[in-house]
Amino acid sequence: MIIDSHAHYENRRFDLDRDELLEALPSKGIEIVINAGCDLSSSYEVIALAKKYPHAYATVGVHPHEAKSLSDGGLKVLSRLCTHEKVVALGEIGLDFHYEYSPRDIQRHWFKRQLELAAEINMPVVIHSRAADTEVFETIEKSQVRKGVIHCFPGDAALALKYVELGFYIGVGGVITFDETNSLQEAVAAVPLDKILLETDAPYLTPVPYRGKRNESPHLIYVADEIAKIKGVSTEAVCTQTSKNVRALFNFN
Repeated sequence: MIIDSHAHYENRRFDLDRDELLEALPSKGIEIVINAGCDLSSSYEVIALAKKYPHAYATVGVHPHEAKSLSDGGLKVLSRLCTHEKVVALGEIGLDFHYEYSPRDIQRHWFKRQLELAAEINMPVVIHSRAADTEVFETIEKSQVRKGVIHCFPGDAALALKYVELGFYIGVGGVITFDETNSLQEAVAAVPLDKILLETDAPYLTPVPYRGKRNESPHLIYVADEIAKIKGVSTEAVCTQTSKNVRALFNFN
């Protein structure tokens, strides 16, 4: 059984068959799926999915793309949402200097504030980092947060090991199966298996051989296969250990 540590089944691309897909996940080898909020609206939506399905959990937070929509009042709402019994982390939060849908200074402000909230309520974080690797790491290092996952890890082996030393896990998804992912493959080779999480980012980042199509949690087997090849272990060992890792990070029973 596999745990999908990061998906977005609230996404509109699942509107026509969301219930059918989610209901079928346990029969397709997916023990748990964690849906990540990207703003207040989607945070409510992923909580609703967690309420509906025993095998679904949620994270709540405001993505850097949506940072311009956050306010002090919104941060208080996030704090309240974090108390829900099926919310396991604050996220996804971070910096994205590739698209800059929100101004950089606004992203920085609300990233720091959300890290402060996570430290205050002692919750793990789910980190989004794109075209801002050094600044994201330095911001986290200066914060009081020492548990979380770097979602869709974007860096090299050296950065991955720095995060592990800081207490973080490395999120690995479909990108590991792309031909151009040498740096991620090197990072996976360097990081201990007990510090890796499997994630789809569904409906995005679909692994080979389904690249270009909508991503779904059962496709994680191809990610596990690739990690197993890199690590020289069985796919079953990868699935077992990464599921243990999710439980350890997010305090599942």
